[in-house]
Amino acid sequence: MAQEFTRVGLVTGAAQGMGAAIAARLAADGVHVGVNDRVQTPQLLDVASRVGGFPVPADVSDRGQVFAAVAQVERDHGPIGVLVCNAAYMTMGALTEHDEADWWKVVDTNLSGTFHLIQAVLPGMRRLGGGHIVIIASEWGVTGWPRATAYSASKAGLIALTKTLGRELAREGIYVNAIAPGVTDTPQLEVDAADAGLSLEQMHAEYAKDIPLGRIGQPQEIAAGVSLLTHPDMGALVGQVLQINGGTTRCRV
Repeated sequence: MAQEFTRVGLVTGAAQGMGAAIAARLAADGVHVGVNDRVQTPQLLDVASRVGGFPVPADVSDRGQVFAAVAQVERDHGPIGVLVCNAAYMTMGALTEHDEADWWKVVDTNLSGTFHLIQAVLPGMRRLGGGHIVIIASEWGVTGWPRATAYSASKAGLIALTKTLGRELAREGIYVNAIAPGVTDTPQLEVDAADAGLSLEQMHAEYAKDIPLGRIGQPQEIAAGVSLLTHPDMGALVGQVLQINGGTTRCRV
């Protein structure tokens, strides 16, 4: 039996890892999911096929590409009612050695890319009469992290963006929330491992030492949080930051 979709969604950075898991979970929830990556690859097409969705190639740091991609989705599938801003870029190193162009690549992808996406989808959400936006921030946006200054700063900016837009858009039935994942088992950890001079398995074990749960997170756990935040009945949750991190950070943000 063909699946009946109730909403159109877009998940950025969805060719692998956390984004692919989020797309699969939303599809299971009945969302017709567009999956995004910078360019169309066999990997992106495979994810789209597996979730019964469609590919949406675009570099989120490029405003023109974002608006063109969102317009194409609306023409082909209708306005986007669920947006998950997950695309991210990270490098690690000492602040004094950080190349300025790379600093802006981190910020333009993580923070400005989210700004572009939300501006692009808002007119369609308003035509729908509401929607859900989930911003994937990071625990490091709450605590900071050595040698990840640009990444942490960009993710802190996303938390502020979430709180501000939560207040600004709630009366329109557009619910903006964020997830700040702790260390999670995604390909991004290869950057951490390379910077630390460890194997990926050693990096996992090293991070797990400081997590009360005793292990790093899994992409499916973040996806479950997105499912909660985008549930049609979850209307009173506005401008919140859900911290899924195994207990490492226990304060409210």
